[in-house]
Amino acid sequence: MMMYTDSSRGLNFAKDPAVVRFHDEYFMYYTLSPGKIEPAVWGIGIARSRDMENWEKAGEIEPEGELESLGICAPGAMVYEGKVHLFYQTYGRFERDAICHAWSEDGIHFVRNETNPILRAEGDWNNGRAIDADVCIFHGELFLYFATRDPEGKIQIQGVSKCPLDGRFERDSWEQCCEDSILRPELPWEQECIEAAATLCRYDKVYLFYAGAYNNCPQQIGVAVSEDGVHFTRLYDEPLLKNGDPGSWNSSESGHPYVFEDEDGRVYLFYQGNNDNGKSWYLSKVEIGFENEMPYVKKEEE
Repeated sequence: MMMYTDSSRGLNFAKDPAVVRFHDEYFMYYTLSPGKIEPAVWGIGIARSRDMENWEKAGEIEPEGELESLGICAPGAMVYEGKVHLFYQTYGRFERDAICHAWSEDGIHFVRNETNPILRAEGDWNNGRAIDADVCIFHGELFLYFATRDPEGKIQIQGVSKCPLDGRFERDSWEQCCEDSILRPELPWEQECIEAAATLCRYDKVYLFYAGAYNNCPQQIGVAVSEDGVHFTRLYDEPLLKNGDPGSWNSSESGHPYVFEDEDGRVYLFYQGNNDNGKSWYLSKVEIGFENEMPYVKKEEE
């Protein structure tokens, strides 16, 4: 079973995975804790692999400028027109946290979008923040899913915006597609939080895998589907991927999903977990299969 963490800052800590295939390798971007270093600023780690099982750290993306001075984290990634595009959030500003964009020609060194931040939540149904970005190309446009909160800042909910596929993805290109949350907690296991959208376009639909409940409550992973990218229906009342049994490596949670479709069409769900209520964080993956257009977690022998 794949298991990855980053101990470079004195803790075992890797959260919020995003994976792409680029130049015949796999690149994984993830949130990197300040750990025991000073100044205490969050960043984004980079790991690479040739088989998606064995990963080696390849670099870091450090915050730049006043906008990112408190940190950056929770990347979403895609390859488009020969570049890796990263959509990530600022950290530590709460309702003022927003989505930024950067691009890279080698997967390691990134150039910031000059119009950052490119996206904030709009409307009186939210508190303005936008975090946990994920993107997908659907019906010829780029859809960006983000988490925000209700006006009181208590309930984590989902929104979506879109922009043209011009490769620049600048601030003025984005149009919010919803006038209310597209997905909010309703089921008992989701508690007060739906976040970390992870999208897959298949069967002319958008499948949205999401994290329900705040970290270690426990957070678990559900899935919903949409035919227009905006209006979603849950596929199951129970989590698709639950936290582990007592004593297992992910007994505290299985959370913050990311969906990656490889060139052979196989689909993998990357996620974070721990068994110590967040003192450490590890990344792993499972393979997703489909039966009658319904996703399920494959057993290892399948």
